[in-house]
Amino acid sequence: MPSIKCSVTECDYNKAVECHAPMIQVDRNNSSSASNSDQTKCETFKPKM
Repeated sequence: MPSIKCSVTECDYNKAVECHAPMIQVDRNNSSSASNSDQTKCETFKPKM
C-alpha cells in the first residue's frame, strides 16, 4: 500500500504521521456526493487505548 499521511494522532493506526491500517475506508460525510475533502470522512479511525 502507498504511504498515507495522517495528522490524527489520536488514531491507533497513526505511526509517525503515517497511517498503518491494513485497509483504508473513506466515505461521504452526510451527503449524497462529495466535491471536496471536507465532505468526506475516514471510517478506518480507531481510537488509541
